[in-house]
Amino acid sequence: MASSSDSWMRAYNEALKLSEEINGMISERSSSAVTGPDAQRRASAIRRKITIFGNKLDSLQSLLAEIHGKPISEKEMNRRKDMVGNLRSKANQMANALNMSNFANRDSLLGPDIKPDDSMSRVTGMDNQGIVGYQRQVMREQDEGLEQLEGTVMSTKHIALAVSEELDLQTRLIDDLDYHVDVTDSRLRSAEEPCCHEQEYEKWLLLHVNALVSAGDRRSCCCNMDVG
Repeated sequence: MASSSDSWMRAYNEALKLSEEINGMISERSSSAVTGPDAQRRASAIRRKITIFGNKLDSLQSLLAEIHGKPISEKEMNRRKDMVGNLRSKANQMANALNMSNFANRDSLLGPDIKPDDSMSRVTGMDNQGIVGYQRQVMREQDEGLEQLEGTVMSTKHIALAVSEELDLQTRLIDDLDYHVDVTDSRLRSAEEPCCHEQEYEKWLLLHVNALVSAGDRRSCCCNMDVG
């Protein structure tokens, strides 16, 4: 029968493999020219993978608690905690990379924006009235694009799913931060325990020295009274 330690390492390797898969998906999406609903579906798939990845990290943390106290050194336990912490950092980085990719590919929802160079070339030679008219035309086109987006049920569904998954990711980022704070606090308490023991021993030793000195003083007084 496999030990809890072996089970933990297998679970860790599975989580590590999943993180590499997610990284590949993010890189492929960033280099792809796909826009619109297809791009949003890819983003949703990546978010789901990141959520699954986070659940695997939670399981790793639970398994660590189960093997605590069994034949495993404190050094090995700390090493595995660091391994989980590194994977959590990767999860945060992947979530941030996906968010940045969403900002960079905003046209996946609203359609491609007009490039600055195109805008400058179009308004060149126009008077103020022509520029105002051109700006109104751009605004009308944007409004029409939004109306088409609102009228597309599937796109609306994807947007709602994206918002929900985005909130889940943000919640997980906060939970991961709490985890790192707890680990740091635990290690600080462990480092302070030897100092507390040393202080208690010094107090005990000082009390005994004072008692011996007091006993010697009383004995000296008794001897002086006998001589008198």
